[in-house]
Amino acid sequence: MSSPRFVQIHTLSSYPAVLLNRDDAGLAKRLPYGGASRIRVSSQCLKRHWRVAEDDWGLAHVGAPMAVRSREVVEREILPAIAGAAPDVVEAIKVALVKKLFGDKNVDIKSRQALLLGRPEIDYLTQLARQAAAAGGAKPAEAAIEAAIGKGDGKKNLAAMREVAGNLAAGLESALFGRMVTSDPEANTDAAIHVAHAFTVHAEESESDYFTVVDDLRRLDPGEAGTAGIFETELTSGLFYGYVVIDVGALVDNLGGDRALAARVVEHLLHLIATVSPGAKKGSTAPYAYADLMLVETGRRQPRSLAGAFRKPVPLASDDLLGAALAALRAHLESIDGAYGAPEMRAALCTAPVDLPGVARPGSLDDVAAWAGVAVRAEAT
Repeated sequence: MSSPRFVQIHTLSSYPAVLLNRDDAGLAKRLPYGGASRIRVSSQCLKRHWRVAEDDWGLAHVGAPMAVRSREVVEREILPAIAGAAPDVVEAIKVALVKKLFGDKNVDIKSRQALLLGRPEIDYLTQLARQAAAAGGAKPAEAAIEAAIGKGDGKKNLAAMREVAGNLAAGLESALFGRMVTSDPEANTDAAIHVAHAFTVHAEESESDYFTVVDDLRRLDPGEAGTAGIFETELTSGLFYGYVVIDVGALVDNLGGDRALAARVVEHLLHLIATVSPGAKKGSTAPYAYADLMLVETGRRQPRSLAGAFRKPVPLASDDLLGAALAALRAHLESIDGAYGAPEMRAALCTAPVDLPGVARPGSLDDVAAWAGVAVRAEAT
Protein backbone atom coordinates (compact mmCIF):
# COMPACT_ATOMS: atom_id res chain seq x y z
CA MET A 1 0.00 0.00 0.00
CA SER A 2 1.35 3.43 -0.90
CA SER A 3 0.67 6.39 1.33
CA PRO A 4 -2.23 8.64 0.22
CA ARG A 5 -1.67 12.31 -0.51
CA PHE A 6 -4.95 13.19 1.16
CA VAL A 7 -7.39 11.88 3.74
CA GLN A 8 -10.91 13.27 3.38
CA ILE A 9 -13.44 13.09 6.21
CA HIS A 10 -17.16 13.68 5.67
CA THR A 11 -19.58 13.74 8.61
CA LEU A 12 -23.26 14.13 9.38
CA SER A 13 -24.07 15.16 12.95
CA SER A 14 -27.43 16.03 14.50
CA TYR A 15 -28.08 18.66 17.20
CA PRO A 16 -31.52 19.64 18.58
CA ALA A 17 -32.27 22.89 20.44
CA VAL A 18 -28.73 24.30 20.62
CA LEU A 19 -26.74 27.43 19.88
CA LEU A 20 -23.48 25.93 18.67
CA ASN A 21 -21.70 29.00 17.29
CA ARG A 22 -22.78 32.62 17.74
CA ASP A 23 -22.13 35.76 15.71
CA ASP A 24 -21.43 39.23 17.07
CA ALA A 25 -25.14 39.77 17.75
CA GLY A 26 -25.45 36.56 19.78
CA LEU A 27 -27.40 34.76 17.05
CA ALA A 28 -26.50 31.47 15.39
CA LYS A 29 -24.05 31.83 12.52
CA ARG A 30 -25.61 31.31 9.10
CA LEU A 31 -24.74 30.97 5.44
CA PRO A 32 -26.85 31.01 2.27
CA TYR A 33 -26.56 27.94 0.05
CA GLY A 34 -28.83 26.57 -2.64
CA GLY A 35 -31.33 29.38 -2.19
CA ALA A 36 -31.86 28.65 1.51
CA SER A 37 -30.36 30.01 4.70
CA ARG A 38 -28.47 27.34 6.66
CA ILE A 39 -27.20 27.25 10.24
CA ARG A 40 -23.39 27.21 10.27
CA VAL A 41 -20.55 26.26 12.59
CA SER A 42 -17.30 28.01 11.69
CA SER A 43 -14.10 26.11 11.08
CA GLN A 44 -12.40 28.18 13.79
CA CYS A 45 -14.96 26.99 16.31
CA LEU A 46 -14.52 23.36 15.29
CA LYS A 47 -10.72 23.49 15.41
CA ARG A 48 -10.74 25.18 18.79
CA HIS A 49 -12.82 22.41 20.34
CA TRP A 50 -10.65 19.69 18.76
CA ARG A 51 -7.49 21.40 19.99
CA VAL A 52 -8.53 21.62 23.63
CA ALA A 53 -10.55 18.40 23.99
CA GLU A 54 -9.60 16.60 27.19
CA ASP A 55 -10.33 12.93 26.65
CA ASP A 56 -8.39 9.78 25.84
CA TRP A 57 -8.12 10.84 22.19
CA GLY A 58 -7.16 14.45 22.91
CA LEU A 59 -4.24 15.85 20.95
CA ALA A 60 -2.31 16.20 24.19
CA HIS A 61 -2.04 12.40 24.25
CA VAL A 62 -0.52 12.07 20.77
CA GLY A 63 3.02 12.28 22.13
CA ALA A 64 4.14 15.66 20.77
CA PRO A 65 4.59 19.04 22.46
CA MET A 66 1.52 21.23 22.50
CA ALA A 67 1.17 25.00 22.13
CA VAL A 68 -0.40 28.01 23.83
CA ARG A 69 -2.33 30.75 22.01
CA SER A 70 -2.27 34.03 23.91
CA ARG A 71 -1.31 37.67 23.66
CA GLU A 72 -0.08 37.52 27.27
CA VAL A 73 2.32 34.61 26.88
CA VAL A 74 5.31 36.70 28.01
CA GLU A 75 3.60 37.95 31.16
CA ARG A 76 1.86 34.69 32.10
CA GLU A 77 4.25 31.97 30.93
CA ILE A 78 7.77 33.46 30.92
CA LEU A 79 8.08 36.26 33.47
CA PRO A 80 7.03 34.14 36.49
CA ALA A 81 10.35 32.31 36.07
CA ILE A 82 12.23 35.55 36.90
CA ALA A 83 9.85 36.95 39.49
CA GLY A 84 12.72 37.32 41.97
CA ALA A 85 14.75 39.66 39.75
CA ALA A 86 14.81 43.43 40.19
CA PRO A 87 11.69 45.13 38.82
CA ASP A 88 13.63 47.17 36.23
CA VAL A 89 15.32 43.99 34.96
CA VAL A 90 11.99 42.18 34.68
CA GLU A 91 10.51 45.14 32.81
CA ALA A 92 13.47 45.31 30.42
CA ILE A 93 13.21 41.60 29.65
CA LYS A 94 9.47 41.84 29.16
CA VAL A 95 9.73 44.74 26.71
CA ALA A 96 12.55 43.09 24.78
CA LEU A 97 10.69 39.79 24.42
CA VAL A 98 7.40 41.44 23.51
CA LYS A 99 9.05 43.46 20.76
CA LYS A 100 10.69 40.37 19.32
CA LEU A 101 7.51 38.30 19.42
CA PHE A 102 4.77 40.84 18.70
CA GLY A 103 6.57 43.76 17.05
CA ASP A 104 7.83 47.11 18.30
CA LYS A 105 4.37 48.70 18.45
CA ASN A 106 2.77 46.05 20.65
CA VAL A 107 4.28 46.56 24.10
CA ASP A 108 0.76 47.33 25.38
CA ILE A 109 -1.19 44.06 25.76
CA LYS A 110 -4.36 45.58 24.33
CA SER A 111 -2.65 46.27 20.99
CA ARG A 112 -1.39 42.71 20.46
CA GLN A 113 -2.91 39.81 18.58
CA ALA A 114 -2.91 36.36 20.15
CA LEU A 115 0.21 34.42 19.18
CA LEU A 116 0.50 30.64 19.02
CA LEU A 117 3.74 29.49 20.64
CA GLY A 118 4.84 25.90 21.07
CA ARG A 119 5.92 24.61 24.46
CA PRO A 120 9.51 24.15 23.21
CA GLU A 121 9.54 27.81 22.14
CA ILE A 122 8.17 28.91 25.52
CA ASP A 123 10.74 26.77 27.33
CA TYR A 124 13.55 28.25 25.24
CA LEU A 125 12.37 31.82 25.88
CA THR A 126 12.01 31.09 29.60
CA GLN A 127 15.58 29.81 29.74
CA LEU A 128 16.73 32.88 27.84
CA ALA A 129 14.89 35.15 30.30
CA ARG A 130 16.66 33.47 33.22
CA GLN A 131 20.04 33.95 31.56
CA ALA A 132 19.25 37.59 30.78
CA ALA A 133 18.12 38.22 34.37
CA ALA A 134 21.50 36.98 35.58
CA ALA A 135 23.40 39.34 33.26
CA GLY A 136 23.55 42.08 35.92
CA GLY A 137 21.12 44.92 35.27
CA ALA A 138 18.41 46.10 32.88
CA LYS A 139 20.73 47.12 30.02
CA PRO A 140 22.78 43.89 30.06
CA ALA A 141 19.54 41.87 30.23
CA GLU A 142 18.14 43.63 27.18
CA ALA A 143 21.44 43.15 25.34
CA ALA A 144 21.44 39.43 26.16
CA ILE A 145 18.04 38.95 24.58
CA GLU A 146 19.04 41.04 21.57
CA ALA A 147 22.15 38.94 21.10
CA ALA A 148 20.20 35.69 21.30
CA ILE A 149 17.18 36.39 19.06
CA GLY A 150 17.68 39.87 17.67
CA LYS A 151 20.20 39.19 14.94
CA GLY A 152 20.18 41.26 11.80
CA ASP A 153 16.95 43.19 11.33
CA GLY A 154 15.35 41.52 14.34
CA LYS A 155 13.02 39.34 12.29
CA LYS A 156 13.02 35.57 11.78
CA ASN A 157 13.19 35.20 15.56
CA LEU A 158 10.70 32.36 15.96
CA ALA A 159 11.94 30.61 12.85
CA ALA A 160 15.47 30.66 14.26
CA MET A 161 14.27 28.90 17.41
CA ARG A 162 13.65 25.79 15.35
CA GLU A 163 17.40 25.26 15.28
CA VAL A 164 17.38 25.17 19.08
CA ALA A 165 14.04 23.60 19.91
CA GLY A 166 13.58 21.22 16.94
CA ASN A 167 11.03 20.75 14.17
CA LEU A 168 8.09 20.78 16.58
CA ALA A 169 9.23 23.99 18.28
CA ALA A 170 5.91 25.64 17.39
CA GLY A 171 3.90 22.78 18.88
CA LEU A 172 1.54 20.18 17.49
CA GLU A 173 -1.31 22.62 16.88
CA SER A 174 0.85 24.69 14.54
CA ALA A 175 1.84 21.57 12.61
CA LEU A 176 -1.82 20.65 12.18
CA PHE A 177 -3.70 23.92 11.82
CA GLY A 178 -0.92 26.30 10.79
CA ARG A 179 0.44 29.50 12.29
CA MET A 180 0.58 33.06 11.00
CA VAL A 181 2.96 35.54 12.64
CA THR A 182 2.62 38.97 11.05
CA SER A 183 5.77 40.28 12.74
CA ASP A 184 7.86 37.26 11.69
CA PRO A 185 6.67 35.71 8.39
CA GLU A 186 9.52 33.20 8.41
CA ALA A 187 7.85 31.58 11.42
CA ASN A 188 4.60 30.93 9.54
CA THR A 189 3.48 27.33 9.08
CA ASP A 190 1.05 26.17 6.40
CA ALA A 191 -1.87 24.19 7.77
CA ALA A 192 -1.88 20.47 7.03
CA ILE A 193 -5.50 20.10 8.20
CA HIS A 194 -8.08 21.95 6.09
CA VAL A 195 -11.46 22.41 7.77
CA ALA A 196 -14.66 23.56 6.07
CA HIS A 197 -17.47 25.38 7.83
CA ALA A 198 -20.15 22.86 8.81
CA PHE A 199 -23.70 23.67 7.72
CA THR A 200 -27.17 22.16 7.95
CA VAL A 201 -28.16 19.94 5.03
CA HIS A 202 -31.62 21.51 5.19
CA ALA A 203 -33.00 25.03 5.54
CA GLU A 204 -32.49 26.61 8.93
CA GLU A 205 -34.65 25.65 11.89
CA SER A 206 -34.63 28.22 14.66
CA GLU A 207 -36.79 29.69 17.37
CA SER A 208 -36.58 32.50 19.89
CA ASP A 209 -36.35 31.08 23.40
CA TYR A 210 -38.07 33.38 25.92
CA PHE A 211 -37.14 32.64 29.52
CA THR A 212 -37.16 34.23 32.95
CA VAL A 213 -34.99 34.05 36.03
CA VAL A 214 -36.96 33.53 39.25
CA ASP A 215 -36.00 35.43 42.41
CA ASP A 216 -36.15 32.88 45.24
CA LEU A 217 -36.61 35.54 47.92
CA ARG A 218 -39.57 37.34 46.42
CA ARG A 219 -42.73 36.05 48.11
CA LEU A 220 -45.21 37.06 45.46
CA ASP A 221 -46.81 39.71 47.62
CA PRO A 222 -49.30 41.93 45.81
CA GLY A 223 -47.47 43.82 43.07
CA GLU A 224 -44.44 41.49 43.02
CA ALA A 225 -43.82 39.59 39.79
CA GLY A 226 -41.43 37.03 41.27
CA THR A 227 -38.91 37.36 38.45
CA ALA A 228 -35.39 38.74 38.53
CA GLY A 229 -35.14 39.17 34.79
CA ILE A 230 -36.67 38.36 31.42
CA PHE A 231 -34.38 37.22 28.61
CA GLU A 232 -34.44 35.94 25.06
CA THR A 233 -31.99 33.83 23.07
CA GLU A 234 -31.97 31.90 19.81
CA LEU A 235 -32.03 28.12 19.64
CA THR A 236 -31.52 26.08 16.48
CA SER A 237 -31.74 22.45 15.43
CA GLY A 238 -30.08 20.74 12.52
CA LEU A 239 -28.30 17.90 10.79
CA PHE A 240 -24.86 19.28 9.88
CA TYR A 241 -22.53 18.25 7.08
CA GLY A 242 -18.85 18.58 7.99
CA TYR A 243 -15.79 18.22 5.78
CA VAL A 244 -12.10 17.97 6.69
CA VAL A 245 -9.07 17.33 4.47
CA ILE A 246 -5.70 16.12 5.76
CA ASP A 247 -2.75 16.87 3.48
CA VAL A 248 -0.66 13.85 4.43
CA GLY A 249 2.59 15.07 2.86
CA ALA A 250 2.33 18.46 4.55
CA LEU A 251 1.47 16.82 7.86
CA VAL A 252 4.48 14.53 7.72
CA ASP A 253 6.73 17.44 6.76
CA ASN A 254 5.36 19.63 9.57
CA LEU A 255 6.03 16.78 12.00
CA GLY A 256 9.67 16.55 10.97
CA GLY A 257 9.22 13.53 8.71
CA ASP A 258 7.77 11.34 11.46
CA ARG A 259 5.21 9.24 9.58
CA ALA A 260 4.30 7.16 12.65
CA LEU A 261 3.46 10.34 14.55
CA ALA A 262 1.39 11.56 11.59
CA ALA A 263 -0.59 8.32 11.67
CA ARG A 264 -1.30 8.74 15.40
CA VAL A 265 -2.43 12.30 14.75
CA VAL A 266 -4.87 11.10 12.09
CA GLU A 267 -6.30 8.41 14.38
CA HIS A 268 -6.77 10.90 17.22
CA LEU A 269 -8.23 13.53 14.92
CA LEU A 270 -10.84 11.13 13.50
CA HIS A 271 -12.00 10.30 17.01
CA LEU A 272 -12.20 13.99 17.88
CA ILE A 273 -14.12 14.91 14.73
CA ALA A 274 -16.68 12.18 15.38
CA THR A 275 -17.20 12.71 19.11
CA VAL A 276 -16.26 16.25 20.20
CA SER A 277 -19.13 18.70 19.98
CA PRO A 278 -18.82 22.45 19.53
CA GLY A 279 -21.25 24.53 21.46
CA ALA A 280 -22.08 27.38 23.76
CA LYS A 281 -24.79 27.46 26.46
CA LYS A 282 -23.71 24.02 27.67
CA GLY A 283 -25.52 24.38 30.98
CA SER A 284 -28.89 25.01 29.35
CA THR A 285 -28.72 23.01 26.10
CA ALA A 286 -26.26 20.10 26.66
CA PRO A 287 -24.99 20.35 23.06
CA TYR A 288 -23.36 16.92 22.87
CA ALA A 289 -23.66 14.48 19.98
CA TYR A 290 -21.69 11.86 18.09
CA ALA A 291 -21.56 11.79 14.30
CA ASP A 292 -24.29 9.70 12.66
CA LEU A 293 -22.03 9.23 9.65
CA MET A 294 -18.30 9.41 9.12
CA LEU A 295 -17.10 8.63 5.59
CA VAL A 296 -13.30 8.58 5.23
CA GLU A 297 -11.55 8.54 1.86
CA THR A 298 -7.85 8.14 1.12
CA GLY A 299 -6.31 8.87 -2.26
CA ARG A 300 -3.76 10.78 -4.28
CA ARG A 301 -5.84 13.13 -6.40
CA GLN A 302 -7.13 16.58 -5.41
CA PRO A 303 -9.86 16.36 -2.76
CA ARG A 304 -13.45 17.43 -3.41
CA SER A 305 -16.21 18.20 -0.98
CA LEU A 306 -19.53 16.36 -1.11
CA ALA A 307 -21.41 19.48 -0.03
CA GLY A 308 -23.05 19.51 -3.46
CA ALA A 309 -25.22 16.65 -2.25
CA PHE A 310 -27.09 19.24 -0.19
CA ARG A 311 -27.15 22.14 -2.63
CA LYS A 312 -30.84 21.36 -2.83
CA PRO A 313 -31.92 21.44 0.83
CA VAL A 314 -33.12 18.14 2.22
CA PRO A 315 -36.88 18.56 2.83
CA LEU A 316 -37.66 19.15 6.48
CA ALA A 317 -40.97 17.37 6.00
CA SER A 318 -39.14 14.07 5.49
CA ASP A 319 -40.16 11.33 7.92
CA ASP A 320 -36.48 10.33 8.15
CA LEU A 321 -34.20 13.34 7.81
CA LEU A 322 -31.01 11.33 8.29
CA GLY A 323 -32.15 8.70 5.79
CA ALA A 324 -32.98 11.38 3.23
CA ALA A 325 -29.57 13.04 3.76
CA LEU A 326 -27.79 9.69 3.37
CA ALA A 327 -29.71 9.01 0.16
CA ALA A 328 -28.75 12.44 -1.21
CA LEU A 329 -25.11 11.87 -0.26
CA ARG A 330 -25.07 8.42 -1.87
CA ALA A 331 -26.63 9.71 -5.10
CA HIS A 332 -24.16 12.60 -5.31
CA LEU A 333 -21.19 10.34 -4.65
CA GLU A 334 -22.34 7.94 -7.35
CA SER A 335 -22.63 10.81 -9.84
CA ILE A 336 -19.13 12.06 -8.95
CA ASP A 337 -17.73 8.55 -9.34
CA GLY A 338 -19.48 8.18 -12.68
CA ALA A 339 -18.01 11.41 -14.02
CA TYR A 340 -14.49 11.25 -12.57
CA GLY A 341 -13.89 7.66 -11.55
CA ALA A 342 -13.43 6.33 -8.04
CA PRO A 343 -9.75 5.75 -7.27
CA GLU A 344 -10.14 6.59 -3.57
CA MET A 345 -10.27 3.93 -0.88
CA ARG A 346 -13.22 4.34 1.49
CA ALA A 347 -14.28 3.33 4.98
CA ALA A 348 -17.26 4.49 6.99
CA LEU A 349 -19.24 4.30 10.18
CA CYS A 350 -22.95 4.99 10.28
CA THR A 351 -25.69 4.74 12.89
CA ALA A 352 -28.32 3.96 10.23
CA PRO A 353 -28.47 1.46 7.37
CA VAL A 354 -26.56 2.85 4.40
CA ASP A 355 -25.02 1.54 1.19
CA LEU A 356 -22.28 3.91 0.08
CA PRO A 357 -20.32 3.19 -3.11
CA GLY A 358 -16.86 1.79 -2.45
CA VAL A 359 -17.60 0.93 1.19
CA ALA A 360 -17.82 -2.82 1.78
CA ARG A 361 -19.58 -2.42 5.11
CA PRO A 362 -19.67 0.28 7.79
CA GLY A 363 -17.43 -0.34 10.78
CA SER A 364 -16.86 1.15 14.22
CA LEU A 365 -15.04 4.42 14.87
CA ASP A 366 -12.02 2.51 16.14
CA ASP A 367 -11.99 0.43 12.94
CA VAL A 368 -12.22 3.46 10.64
CA ALA A 369 -9.57 5.44 12.55
CA ALA A 370 -7.18 2.49 12.61
CA TRP A 371 -7.74 1.92 8.87
CA ALA A 372 -6.82 5.55 8.12
CA GLY A 373 -3.78 5.31 10.39
CA VAL A 374 -2.47 2.27 8.53
CA ALA A 375 -2.85 4.13 5.23
CA VAL A 376 -0.87 7.12 6.52
CA ARG A 377 1.87 4.91 7.98
CA ALA A 378 2.56 3.35 4.59
CA GLU A 379 5.65 4.75 2.89
CA ALA A 380 5.00 6.73 -0.29
CA THR A 381 6.04 4.96 -3.48
